[in-house]
Amino acid sequence: MPSSPVSDHWDPHSEAVQRDQRHAYDRMREQCPVAHSAAQGWTVFRHTDIQHILHAPETFSNVVSRHLSVPNGMDPPQHAAFRQLIEPYFGMARVRAFEPECRRIARQLLAPIAESDTVEIMDAFARPFAARVQCAFLGWPEETAPALATWTLANQAATLQQDREVLSQLAAEFEGLVQDALERRRRQDLSGQDTTSELMRETVEGRPLDDAEIASILRNWTVGEIGTISTSVGILLHALSEHGHLQEQLRNQPDRIADAIEEVLRWHGPLVDNRRISLKPVTLDEQQLDAGERITINWVAANRDPEVFTAPETLDIDRDQSANLLWGAGIHVCPGAPLAQMELRVVLEEFLHHTSNIALEPGEAPEMAHYPASGFSRLPVRLGRQ
Repeated sequence: MPSSPVSDHWDPHSEAVQRDQRHAYDRMREQCPVAHSAAQGWTVFRHTDIQHILHAPETFSNVVSRHLSVPNGMDPPQHAAFRQLIEPYFGMARVRAFEPECRRIARQLLAPIAESDTVEIMDAFARPFAARVQCAFLGWPEETAPALATWTLANQAATLQQDREVLSQLAAEFEGLVQDALERRRRQDLSGQDTTSELMRETVEGRPLDDAEIASILRNWTVGEIGTISTSVGILLHALSEHGHLQEQLRNQPDRIADAIEEVLRWHGPLVDNRRISLKPVTLDEQQLDAGERITINWVAANRDPEVFTAPETLDIDRDQSANLLWGAGIHVCPGAPLAQMELRVVLEEFLHHTSNIALEPGEAPEMAHYPASGFSRLPVRLGRQ
């Protein structure tokens, strides 16, 4: 017999889930850790089951879409060659060299809002920061950043509405942005040292990357970077606003900021889920799944699993983070983690340095983001001036 009942009514878009995503996922993990729905197939909530999936690519495929996705949507052995190609772009030396530019952008955006009593963080800082940093990283003009931020929001909204027509239009729009970037470089001599120019000179398995592969890599970097970084910024600043003791500790011990980032984003994950497809019959929590089943792994629930994290609702920056799935695990672990960790550390360093206090705005409750997004759609805060 299954260890828990199968739910055929699991719906991540339901009003009950949208009101409080984290606790809704917690309930599913405890009551129905492998749930089924007609719309999503199977959703897996327990840390141990998700770890199993992540470390068994021969059983659980990442090829979940008909659209090319490099390297996220590839399986071995194809995945390895493309993964080897992109990993150097997120090496520590490269990340350290990019840090001053990241800090310049953060300070430029923070300067005007640090003079205000009240600010809505997501529009005033989080989204523009993520978009501008990504443009700088890719070597794209800064003027492209607003379009990228707008595109990311529209893509999230269309995904929420499951509007395939709009999603297709947005995909074509992004392809146009990429093609413009590639054509501008082709009109030159391709000797530039920016990330996009370097990517255009790459080869894989003895041949140059084609435009579809370059566009896919840039899309994965951009969608992941802008959406996840902006969401993470909101979650981190909200946590500091709600937990004054943590904010005070980080002001006095800025060397603990990196530890705090890992713990806060374990406690309130910025990425809700990813998909897989079973390649063979498999058992998860005593549920029998056939080959070809759609599977969704819920990161938020896994990182709040009391079987793995003692008192998971408690923020504890001294916690052992070795089981934290914030950056994934296995062959598809996030290659951009060093870049994201640096960017988020810079954001908190600058906010804590240029303010005396960060607090939620009285009388203006934050607005939670709706699935498939996490975090906040609006986050009004009051900044104390130095």
